[in-house]
Amino acid sequence: MGILSKEEKIFQAVAHVVLTIGCILAVVPFWLLIAASFSSDAYATKYGYKFIPGEFSLEAYQFIFNQWDQIGRAYFITVIVTVIGTALGIMLVSMLAYGLVQKDVPGVKAIFLAIMVTMLFNGGLVPTYLIYSNVVHVKNTVWGLILPNLLMSGFTVILVKNYFTTSIPGELIEAAEIDGAGQFNIFFKIVMPLSTPILATVGLMSAVTYWNDWQNGLYYISESKLYSIQLLLNEMNNNIQYLANNASNLAGVDTSTLPSVTIRLAIAVVAILPILLVYPFFQKYFAKGIVMGAVKG
Repeated sequence: MGILSKEEKIFQAVAHVVLTIGCILAVVPFWLLIAASFSSDAYATKYGYKFIPGEFSLEAYQFIFNQWDQIGRAYFITVIVTVIGTALGIMLVSMLAYGLVQKDVPGVKAIFLAIMVTMLFNGGLVPTYLIYSNVVHVKNTVWGLILPNLLMSGFTVILVKNYFTTSIPGELIEAAEIDGAGQFNIFFKIVMPLSTPILATVGLMSAVTYWNDWQNGLYYISESKLYSIQLLLNEMNNNIQYLANNASNLAGVDTSTLPSVTIRLAIAVVAILPILLVYPFFQKYFAKGIVMGAVKG
């Protein structure tokens, strides 16, 4: 390793300072969120949120876990939707991208143009809702949480296409074709194993989208047994807000101990915790996949 010049040392120092500040700015809100969720509601209401709980309390989490029958089922629904939706999304995106890199397939340019158009325009909420409800019939089914998010981003298709173009050696595919391998064998035995970084990137993006999604549940799900965790926690938050705002009009309902402030923070912690635990295992693939997939092919 060569000796760094003065300019390179200055650049590295500045880069480290900037990255450290960025890291702190990213971590501090999460720490404040988690710490404040363990404060008592009365203390948080009077003194605000603190980085170290001034009055430690589990009342917000007790309120949530008293509803664990519903929350546990919602977690199960969310995990199923996330796993199935992510797996189907990766397969559809990668197969479409692989088709787009084939030079001898007629109509590839027209298909690619159509995908680009979807990045600029969409059909709108009302037509989308009518199609999924009246034509596809996903209303009050698990598919109402899966299908609307499947292959919704032309950006991911372009990422995977560029990765295939720049990172999969054409000579390797040509050699497989000479040996008599068909397209399915080439795709599943050569292309997919060599595409772990970009597939992990797309998979993580898709999984986060499914996990955080509550809009599709709002549109297509009215049966509480099919609520996802985000939709259920949003409903809980709205109900708590309603009780807190209408305490004087609700005879016989004790709202004096309702954790109306810290419950929102605890709800956020419960909702994001799985993603925070999983992300570090995919981070290295995510960074590599974004860089290599963004290279223009």
